[in-house]
Amino acid sequence: MAGNLRKRRDISSADSHNEVPSFGGMDSSSELSEPTSDLEMYSKEVLSQLIHDNLPPTPNNFTLYFDRLLEDKSEAMRKQINAVLEFEDSSDDEKTIELEKSLKSGFSSIKSILQVTSNVYKNMALMEKILDKRRQELGQTPDAQNVLSTLTSLDQDVGKLNNILKKQVDHMKSLYQDTAGIVKNVENETIYDNKFGIYNKRYLLNKLEQEKNLIEEFKHTSSLLTIELSKVIEDSITNEKALLLMTRTIARLLMKTSRRSDVVAHYGDGVFAMVLKHTDIMNAKRASERLCELVSSSNFFLAEKEIQLKISIGIANIISERSVEESLVCALNAMGHAHENDSEDFSVCTKDIES
Repeated sequence: MAGNLRKRRDISSADSHNEVPSFGGMDSSSELSEPTSDLEMYSKEVLSQLIHDNLPPTPNNFTLYFDRLLEDKSEAMRKQINAVLEFEDSSDDEKTIELEKSLKSGFSSIKSILQVTSNVYKNMALMEKILDKRRQELGQTPDAQNVLSTLTSLDQDVGKLNNILKKQVDHMKSLYQDTAGIVKNVENETIYDNKFGIYNKRYLLNKLEQEKNLIEEFKHTSSLLTIELSKVIEDSITNEKALLLMTRTIARLLMKTSRRSDVVAHYGDGVFAMVLKHTDIMNAKRASERLCELVSSSNFFLAEKEIQLKISIGIANIISERSVEESLVCALNAMGHAHENDSEDFSVCTKDIES
C-alpha cells in the first residue's frame, strides 16, 4: 500500500460530508502557538460538538469528529496538529496489514528455497546419469580397470549423497505443504487486498455490518459508494494490462484522498467501495462529484496516447432497516445505471432518491 493507511488527505471540504459548525470559540483562521495547549482546546471543541449532536463521545466518534472539524481550520493549524498526531499515528489494522505482508513475503521465500533445493536434487540425478555414461565409455577402452574402480567408488558416494538429498527434499516438501496450509488459513482471515493496496471485501463487509449496528443504536446517517472504471474507457481499451494499471491508479487516488474515518476497499472485479460515516445522500453526492473531478484530472498515458480517466459511482444509504447485502446491491445497481449512461458520473439508489 502506498503510504500509511491512516495518513490520508480528504478530497472533501466540509460540504462534502455532513456540515459541522465550528464550536468552542476557535474559528478556522486561528493560528497555533503552543501545540499542547492548542490541541487541548481543540479536543474540547470536538467533545462539545459531539454533545451538541447528541452522539456518545466514544473513541470512534471522537476520532471521526476530530478529523472532520479539523477540515475547517487553517492550514497552519492542520499541519501543526497533524505533526503532533504523527508521533502516535498507528492502528491495529495497519499492524495486521504489515503482518500479512510479511507472512506472504516469507511464504514466497520458502517457496523459492524449495525450488532451489529441487533444482539441486535434479542436478545430482543428472550427475548420476553422466557418471553411468562415462563408466560405459571407459569400459570399452584398454587398461580401464583402475579408472572404473575409482569411478565406481565415486558413483557410490554420489549415490549416497543423492539419497540423503532426496530425503531432505521430501522433508522440505512436507514442511512447505504445512506452511501453505497455514498461509491459506491466514488468507481466509485477511483484511488487505494485495492487488490494489487497500482493504479487501471481508474487511468491507465487517465494517458495513458494524456501521449498520451503530446506526441502529445512535440513529445517525452514513452512506456507501461503489466505484468502477467508466464503461467508455473499458470499451475503448483492449489492453488488459493497461486496464489493470488504470484501475490501480483509481485505487491509489481513492486511498490517498479519503479521510481516516472512511473505509476504502476492493469489493471485487475492479469494483471499489467507500463507507462514508456520518454522511447523508446529499453530501455523498458532493463527495462523488469531487471524486469524479479528481479522477478526471488524472490522465493516463498508453503508448503515445493520453487517456482521461473516468469513473462511475453508485450511492446508497446504510440503514438499519436493510441488510448489508441489500445496501451493497442498492449501490451496485445505482453504479450500473451510471455505468450504462455516459452522461451520468454517479447515480443514487432508487430506494434512497427521496432521502
